[in-house]
Amino acid sequence: MGLHHVEHGSGVPVVALHGWTADHRLMLGCLEPVFAARPGFRRLYPDLPGMGRSAAPPSIASADDVLAAVLDFVGETLGDEPFLLVGESYGGYLSRAVTAALAGRVLGLALICPVGAVVDRTRRTLPARQVLRADPAAVAGLDARTAAAFAEMAVVESPEAAAGFRDGIMPGLDLADAEAIDRIEQRWQLTTGPESGDPFPRPTLILTGRQDHVVGYTDQFVLLPHYPRATFAVLDVAGHNLQLDQPALFRTLMHDWLDRVAG
Repeated sequence: MGLHHVEHGSGVPVVALHGWTADHRLMLGCLEPVFAARPGFRRLYPDLPGMGRSAAPPSIASADDVLAAVLDFVGETLGDEPFLLVGESYGGYLSRAVTAALAGRVLGLALICPVGAVVDRTRRTLPARQVLRADPAAVAGLDARTAAAFAEMAVVESPEAAAGFRDGIMPGLDLADAEAIDRIEQRWQLTTGPESGDPFPRPTLILTGRQDHVVGYTDQFVLLPHYPRATFAVLDVAGHNLQLDQPALFRTLMHDWLDRVAG
C-alpha cells in the first residue's frame, strides 16, 4: 500500500517516522528547523497507516503490517539508496526495526523519546507526571480541546510549545482512523524484536525526557549495547514532547548526530 508523504529538499535521504496517532507534521515541525541550516538532505515525512492521510485497510492489522508498509514505502521512494532514519515514540520503535531489516543502507539512526525495550504500556518504568515550567497563559490562543491535550503532555508550558503542539501534533490526532488504531493495537508489538539481530554500528542518537511519563527513560538505556555508536541523553525539564519542551537542546544534539554521520 502507498503511504501519503511530504517531501522537502534534495540530497541524502532522511526518512522520518512520527509517533502513534500523530502524523507527518510532528516530524516536519521539529526537523525542518534543524535542516534549514544544513542543505544537501532530502527529507521524507510519511504518514503511518491509519494516521494522517494514509489509509489502513483491514489487511493492516498489526505492528508487523505497519512495518511492512514502511519498508514498502522506503523501497518505492528510495530503491536501494542509503538513507538516514529518524523516529519518534512508536515511530522510534518502528525505526529500530527498519534499521534491523535494512542495516546495510541506514547511515545513521536518531530516536526521539522512543518506545524502549518494554513495549507493553502497563509494564514500563515511568516517572510521575510533572509540569516544571507552568504558564497558564500559554494556552490562551488554543481551543479547549487542544489546550486540554497540550496540558496533558507539556512539561514546559510556553506559548512556543503550545503553538508547536497546535500546529504539529493536534492535526494528526484529529485525523487518526480510530477503527484502524484499535485494530492494530490488538497486536501492537512486533513479532521479532528490533534488537534481536546484530548490533547497529553506525552513529545513533537516543533522546529521552527525564519527565516523560509516556515511555520513560530507563527502558531505553538497556538498548545501548545494541548501538555501540550511540549518544544517549536524558534531558531534564522534558517530557514525551521533548522537542517542544527543550527545542534548543534538541537541535544541538541533532546537529551533533548529523556531524557524526558526516564524519
